[in-house]
Amino acid sequence: MTHELESYGLILVFALVAIEGCGIPLPGETALITAAVLAGSGHFKIVEVIAIAAAGAIVGDNTGYWIARIGGRKLLARLPLIRDVLPRFLPAGERFFERYGPKAVVVARFVAGLRITAAWLAGISHMPWRRFAIFNAAGGTLWATVIGVAAYEFGRAAVASVTHYGLYAAVAIAALVVLAYFGHRRFSHRRPSAIGPENPNSSE
Repeated sequence: MTHELESYGLILVFALVAIEGCGIPLPGETALITAAVLAGSGHFKIVEVIAIAAAGAIVGDNTGYWIARIGGRKLLARLPLIRDVLPRFLPAGERFFERYGPKAVVVARFVAGLRITAAWLAGISHMPWRRFAIFNAAGGTLWATVIGVAAYEFGRAAVASVTHYGLYAAVAIAALVVLAYFGHRRFSHRRPSAIGPENPNSSE
């Protein structure tokens, strides 16, 4: 990823983030993190990295939303395994996005599986576009800023530590990366349940 970014520049960050937002599982967040780390070593400006990643997230998610809203139901209706459950799924999805839509759209940016599917789910469920667009822009900007700044600062600190402390710093940084990875996975698995649809047995 580092070589590709050095060759193609931030246009690659925009493309990967946008295509991921459309619903295709590409390493958009990895591109953002890599570009932010490179910004820490002077290859890019961190403000430009964040702005381009946020723009890619907003454009990609809105594209995915409209594709799903215009043709998503027809596409799903052609799939034998989904066609039979579609009439039951859509009303539940519409109720979910009516109640949890803004929160789900923002949180989805930080969860790998939801980051790819949230725009499609919102479009298929006919979440009002104006509401989707506002909270999607907020979520995309927040995501790009938080992830970009964290990678930028951590990347600079990692380079400085390894230079000064050598092998010990490298081992410590590797351990922190492993802990952060498993922590992120655990958070990603738990977070969707916090915004899940209400219990069907609960009173309206």
